[in-house]
Amino acid sequence: MNKNQTVEKLKSMRLHAMANMYQHHLQNNLYSDATADEYIGLLTDHEWEERQNNKIQRLLKQAGFRQKASIADIDYSNARNLEKNMFQRLSSLDFVSKKENIILTGASGVGKSYLAQALGHQACLMEIKTQYHITSRLFNRLKLAKVDGTYDKELKKLIKVDLLILDDFGLQAFDNYARNALMDIIEDRFSNKSTIVSSQIPVSTWYDIIGEGTIADAVLDRLVNSSHRIDLKGESMRKNFLSDN
Repeated sequence: MNKNQTVEKLKSMRLHAMANMYQHHLQNNLYSDATADEYIGLLTDHEWEERQNNKIQRLLKQAGFRQKASIADIDYSNARNLEKNMFQRLSSLDFVSKKENIILTGASGVGKSYLAQALGHQACLMEIKTQYHITSRLFNRLKLAKVDGTYDKELKKLIKVDLLILDDFGLQAFDNYARNALMDIIEDRFSNKSTIVSSQIPVSTWYDIIGEGTIADAVLDRLVNSSHRIDLKGESMRKNFLSDN
């Protein structure tokens, strides 16, 4: 058996991790005492792990997070109305399998975006397709898509995402384009996919912010009623960070 040909055949079949490990073992005379079953299992496990890691990295890149956020790094010590047991239950992502939503509200700097992105990061680690968007930028993009005829294509992409994160919701007034786009997104995702919404604006004022009563009623009925709600309190964590440095 020509071992170099075996390496090349593995690469031609796109089993690159397996090929590289096999080549490394040949060069260093490793695992020569392993049985055929043991060695095949070793190579297979390495290829599988490499593909899983690559998939997770791809999901993280496609998610478009603004910052690196981790469930493990969340600070529960500040008095900001964040109950550890409750949030850790959410971090199991059972809400995604149940097609439920999360609404995070609170003043600027209390950590809404971080929590949303931490959940999104956890979702990617669990191989759940996730996208993060600053709401106003997303709606501006969809407005341009209406003009160039790619709106339906862009909308389908959003609908397919298992976990959609809309950050800074309501900071920019909703025009007709944004209002209708929001309705399209929420309508198609309702009972099918999960959405996390982060906002400085209290939910009680969303009706007026969205405008146009019929659409506002429909959006809030579909979004709010199926949501876990966290209303963060306390001072800006950015202020505390700056004072500590």
